[in-house]
Amino acid sequence: MMRSASKSRLVIAIAGKGGTGKTVLTALTLKLLLKHNGRKILVVDADPATNLPDVLGMSLEKTVGMGANELKKKIGSDEIPPGVDKKGLLEGLIMQTLVEAPKFDLLAMGRTEGEGCYCLVNTLLTDIIDTLSKNYDLTLMDMEAGLEHLSRRTDRDVDLLIVITDPSKMGLETAKRIKDLAKEVHIKFQKIYLVGNMFPPGLEETLPEQAESFGIELGGIIPVDPTVANFSMTGRPLLELPDDSPAVMAVEKILEKIGLL
Repeated sequence: MMRSASKSRLVIAIAGKGGTGKTVLTALTLKLLLKHNGRKILVVDADPATNLPDVLGMSLEKTVGMGANELKKKIGSDEIPPGVDKKGLLEGLIMQTLVEAPKFDLLAMGRTEGEGCYCLVNTLLTDIIDTLSKNYDLTLMDMEAGLEHLSRRTDRDVDLLIVITDPSKMGLETAKRIKDLAKEVHIKFQKIYLVGNMFPPGLEETLPEQAESFGIELGGIIPVDPTVANFSMTGRPLLELPDDSPAVMAVEKILEKIGLL
């Protein structure tokens, strides 16, 4: 079921180095948004690894990438006549992959194959996702690891960018490069926040200074939480984490600080 359009549309992207906890933060952000308000939410798993459906406890039969690959092959083999509306065909394929939950919808991007003559499909794909997000009050995007999504400008039209880092030099350097690259390719965000994840006691004090040196406002810090690890190992959806979980309480404070709750 397509959601009705909203004037208060907000697009949030969560980015960072692989393994820093983007998917966990996305899941906990969704959990708290569902708890605290009645916004119409679209969740986009933009990471080709497609881990978010599992973390949310949702089954997935097809990704957007699978549909795009089908269309690419048909274009490459001249199965589609020149006058056929390719954007309409791709939009139909995308709508078939949209998974509807009682309180939100999920779109998993998956992996697309190749570039070259397939650039048309990639361009159409970005345009359709932009259009689809306008039918929701809030779009929450779990981005792929690293910087490629920024260089391809798939983060365009994002209001709020949350860059997550673990307590490592590589995580921090990636966070800084994401901020710098966004400026280089002229992507504008209303706000960029840095969030620390899995920071043990004693290391939290170092992050505010790092954030200031990067020119990124610190959103907050998520502590090491054995409950999250337990849920992840046993395959339980993170949406079922108890409200008194240290990670859930920390994310709640972060969302309050950045104005999402």
